[in-house]
Amino acid sequence: MALEAEKPAPGVAVDVAPGIRRVLAPNPGPMTHWGTNSYVLGRTDVAVIDPGPDSAAHRAALLAAVADARVHTVLVTHAHRDHSAGARAFAAEAGAPVLAFGPPAAGRSAVMARFAASGANTAGGEGVDAEFRPDGTLWDGARIDYGEGSLEVVHCPGHFGGHLAFALGDILFSGDHVMGWSTTLISPPDGDVADFLASCARLRARADRLYLPVHGPPVTDPAARLDWLVAHRAEREAEVLAALSQGPARADDIARAIYRDIPGGLLKAATRNVLAHLIDLHERGRVAAAPAPSDDASWHLV
Repeated sequence: MALEAEKPAPGVAVDVAPGIRRVLAPNPGPMTHWGTNSYVLGRTDVAVIDPGPDSAAHRAALLAAVADARVHTVLVTHAHRDHSAGARAFAAEAGAPVLAFGPPAAGRSAVMARFAASGANTAGGEGVDAEFRPDGTLWDGARIDYGEGSLEVVHCPGHFGGHLAFALGDILFSGDHVMGWSTTLISPPDGDVADFLASCARLRARADRLYLPVHGPPVTDPAARLDWLVAHRAEREAEVLAALSQGPARADDIARAIYRDIPGGLLKAATRNVLAHLIDLHERGRVAAAPAPSDDASWHLV
């Protein structure tokens, strides 16, 4: 993967592929890298993917990028605030509908739906846009025509139950599912390890040429990145099992044992990733939880 060497300037519309411009939002951070990449497809008849956070400055930059165009549709990959919170205000000014898979809980796996309904402490919610409601819903395989092109909708749950990617020819707008700068967070009940791996296998079979994620630079070798992500999840699972071989432990104890050099501010996210693996292992009969799967359960090998 050839990665951009320097951070792009926020608020500037930059060509990243023929007919595709990127506008970076001013929301850098440990979970967003340089910030949110909003994409403008087309010049006179356009679609906008992930308007990003609720930022007046970013909204103004996006509106400037489409000032001479008709905006046909505003697409949201998933209902995290760094992707969706700015959608409603931008779409109102642009005069276009907001389309997505559905509200935040839409697409949640059966395993995670049970987990959320169990009464367990499920306080993950990393940036979930709880109020997000699209004007219309999209489904896997749908086509979106925006005048200058046509997108294929690809449902790829894992990071988020209702996570969508959008394919324009052999270019895939991969949202948070595949990024080049980092692995994606999988946090129950919104994220699911089994779904993530199944989505990786499905994307691997597509053989797209280029991924444009919503954080970080383009991914120029998608197949290699997908293979690495799957191998990484297998390694993380092995580390979780190795930690439990020392005796029963909580998710945060396991996270501290595995992520020894992680900054303290990221330990919560690391713990959520561990919890996702524990729930997956529980479903496969490899581990058990006392009293039941939750943030603060004690886990042990079966």
